[in-house]
Amino acid sequence: MSGMNDGIKMGIGESDVFLDFQARLSRVAGVDRSVLIIGERGSGKELAVQRIHYLSARWQKNLVAVNCAALPSSLIESELFGYEQGAFTGAVKTRKGRFEEAEGGTLFLDEIGLIPLEVQEKILRVVEYGTYERVGSSVTHECDVRIVGATNADLPELCRQGKFKEDLLDRLSFEVLFLPPLRERGDDIILLASYFASKMAVECRWKELPVLSSSVVDSLMAYPWPGNVRELKNVIERAVYRSQGPVIEEVDFNPFRNPYMKPAETVPESEDKNEKKDSPSGVENMKLSDFALAQQQLDLVFLSRALNEAKGNQKNAAQLLGLTYDQFRGLYRKYKSFLCS
Repeated sequence: MSGMNDGIKMGIGESDVFLDFQARLSRVAGVDRSVLIIGERGSGKELAVQRIHYLSARWQKNLVAVNCAALPSSLIESELFGYEQGAFTGAVKTRKGRFEEAEGGTLFLDEIGLIPLEVQEKILRVVEYGTYERVGSSVTHECDVRIVGATNADLPELCRQGKFKEDLLDRLSFEVLFLPPLRERGDDIILLASYFASKMAVECRWKELPVLSSSVVDSLMAYPWPGNVRELKNVIERAVYRSQGPVIEEVDFNPFRNPYMKPAETVPESEDKNEKKDSPSGVENMKLSDFALAQQQLDLVFLSRALNEAKGNQKNAAQLLGLTYDQFRGLYRKYKSFLCS
C-alpha cells in the first residue's frame, strides 16, 4: 500500500521542469544501465529510483535499498557483499549481502559518495565482471544487478579529492539525472500541499476537505524549501493538525521557535559615521534571536533594489533575484504594504 501512495505522490506535478524530469526518468528506465540520481535532501530520490525499477524489465525482481550514510564505513562491505561464518568477531553464521538479495533486480545505493574507497574497488569489479566474494571467503559469486546510485554530493569533485574512484564514476554514470528542487517547480508546490492537506484531514477524521487561504498560498510560494517535498509534507500536515477549521490560515515553517523567548528588539545604529553599512538597518549588530526581523529587512531591501533596477517590471525583477515569477509574486504580496508605503 505504501508503494502505491509513493507512486501517487511521485506523479503529482504539472511544471515543465518536473514533467521533463519524469520523461527522462521513464526513458532511461527501459535501458539496462547504471544511473545516478542527483538531488537535494527530501526531493524524492528514493521515489525516483522506485519508478526506474518498476518501469524496467527487472520490475518482478527485488529492489534493494542501502543507505550508505546510515552504516559505519567498517560495515558497508559486509552489508553489500555478505560474509562467511567466522569472518570476523560476531559473524556466527553465513549471511547474504545486498548484492545477492538484489539478484536479477535493482540495487539502490543511497548517499553513494560516502562509500569507502576499498569498497568502491569491489563494486567496480561487480560492474566490470559481474563477480564478487563474500567477506572472509575466496569463493567467487556471479552477479546480475542493476545499480542506481543517489547523492547530493559533487562526485567529480570527490574524484579530484581522491575520495571517489574515477573508474567507478565512469561506469555508473551512463545517465545522470538531476532532481528538480521544490522551489523550482512553481505551482507544483500548491498541488502537493493540497494533496498532503487532504490526506492529513482524512487521518484527522475531518468531515470537510481543507482549503489553503490566499495568505498561506503566498507564504508557501515564497518559502525556499531547503528540505523540499519532505519538508512541505511536514509543514502542511502540521498546519492541518493545528487548524481549528477547514480553512488553513497559518503555517509554521520553524516548529523549533521558542515561544517563551522575549520579543526581538533592534539594536540602535552606531553613531560612528565611518561604520560599514553593508547590511540593512545594521542587522550585523542584531541579536541572533532577531533572525526573523533581520530576514524581513533583508527581503525588503532586495525586493526594492530589484524593482528599482527592473523599473517596476516584476518578471525582470524576479530574474535579477534568481527567483521564479511565482516565488517573486509570493514575496511581493507578502511585503506589498511596506513596498508601497
